[in-house]
Amino acid sequence: MSADEEGTLARIKAHRRDLIDAKIAEHRGRIIKTTGDGLLVEFASAVDAVRCGTEVQSGMRVANAQTPSEARIELRIGINLGDIIVDGDDLFGDGVNIAARLESLAEPGDVWISASVEEQVRGKIDMALAFDDMGEHHLKNIARPVRIYRVRPSSLVARPALTLPDKPSIAVLPFQNMSGDPDQDYFADGVVEDVITALSHMRWLFVIARNSSFTYKGRAVDVKQVGRELGVRYVLEGSVRRAASRVRVTGQLVDATTGAHLWADRFDGALEDIFDLQDRITASVVGAIAPKLEQAEIERARRKPTESLDAYDYYLRGLACIHQDTPESSAEALRLFSRAIALDPEFATAYGLAVWCHNRRKASGWTADRAAEKAETARLARRAAELGRDDAVALGFGGVGLFYVVNDFDGGGAMIDRALTLDPNLASAWMHSGWLKAFLGESDQAIERLARAMRLSPLDPLMYNMCGGTALAHFVAGRYDEAASWAEQALHERQDYVSALRWLAASRALAGRLDEAGAAMARLRLLDPRLSISDLAYRNPFRRPDDLARLADGLRKAGLPE
Repeated sequence: MSADEEGTLARIKAHRRDLIDAKIAEHRGRIIKTTGDGLLVEFASAVDAVRCGTEVQSGMRVANAQTPSEARIELRIGINLGDIIVDGDDLFGDGVNIAARLESLAEPGDVWISASVEEQVRGKIDMALAFDDMGEHHLKNIARPVRIYRVRPSSLVARPALTLPDKPSIAVLPFQNMSGDPDQDYFADGVVEDVITALSHMRWLFVIARNSSFTYKGRAVDVKQVGRELGVRYVLEGSVRRAASRVRVTGQLVDATTGAHLWADRFDGALEDIFDLQDRITASVVGAIAPKLEQAEIERARRKPTESLDAYDYYLRGLACIHQDTPESSAEALRLFSRAIALDPEFATAYGLAVWCHNRRKASGWTADRAAEKAETARLARRAAELGRDDAVALGFGGVGLFYVVNDFDGGGAMIDRALTLDPNLASAWMHSGWLKAFLGESDQAIERLARAMRLSPLDPLMYNMCGGTALAHFVAGRYDEAASWAEQALHERQDYVSALRWLAASRALAGRLDEAGAAMARLRLLDPRLSISDLAYRNPFRRPDDLARLADGLRKAGLPE
């Protein structure tokens, strides 16, 4: 509103007119009152309320996917079931107050419901929904704590139950930023990222990937529940306080199967000692899990990607941007990684993550100058390979860009294979390897590697990418129904994922289900209007010409123009 009052108000009114009010009416809701940019709505049943809320958020995600980031509007929705007081045309009471508190707690784009609603709707909604237990919360002016659930689309394909691996397993949760400055979140996240990387180098450990661990950021968690959801025995949690030139890091290690605390400690030092503090945390954690370690593994884990604190700071800021996955955040991440590289020209990991930015730009259709970005990706990836012989992250991300953007399958494959040799816990490298195998036509190996990535990072925000790669592998194998099923699962994870819509439309068409193929194509052309048959070879670097020909045939039958 501060930047564009009239434009923002017009967009809010358009969302009300085209989506929100229509959904409320469709599900028999009654708008009680408006409160600035909010609404209070009453429904005849909890089922109707949850259906309405999830469909509104689904519609908003589709609308935002077609809107520049600075113009997007995101909603929070809270739903409660309880007694209310009717006073004329208004409603009062704890039943209303709890719904309002849930709305304020919810993340943008989320629907949060109370336990009373969850009890009423579970098993009664003909939608693929999952209910994430967010624990009990003490709400303002509410006497008793309220258990809260987050509602989200569930996967269409059932994932296997997560059993404990046959070796010690650990998840490192996001550390709390105790600095009093939200802008320091990136620093606390960076500390955790480096601890995860160091632990991942221990071959005898099974370490959950950063992307899954960070789904718990900002949430009150039950460590036992975390252990069940991620399939691990140990959980490390802690906090970071940064004030001027001093840093304090605390950590505690918990046995998630019993809730018992195994170790806790506090580490204080100057900011320039942050790498040493990370080493001490890592050594303490692994020492608590297994007293005897191979010295070579410990020494390799102690190696740091850069000795420049300024370069490291820019790198951490770039990481914070890259996970937002928008054209603007991708460009900003590239700028920050370039600054890190300028300060330390031998910072291999920064080269690898810069390659990933170019990879995402090509996959998402954000590339402006294809030839220039291909040449720059090749330069960055080969520099990552030269500098990062022992850096699994640099090699993994550099390798995927080398094969996907530069079309150097052999060079990219060699980098990814070495990354997996160095760090068999690196979920992103297993994911990259799966995509590589799919484009090579080695579908069974692709599926196996993508499944390994999912197990190492079962709550990964990139799960849509893993599911999409699995859909591609089944498409390459000619298993069109399986390909469509996995593509639908990818779209439940991320509704604007254009690659999955390509696999879905082509698979449905080649399976003879032309109506469904046409519906998928309509969504695809809305999200990716520049796509055409002539553009497929650039977007999909298949090594086997027949795979590209079948994709083109399927999309042509689904209605994609030449």
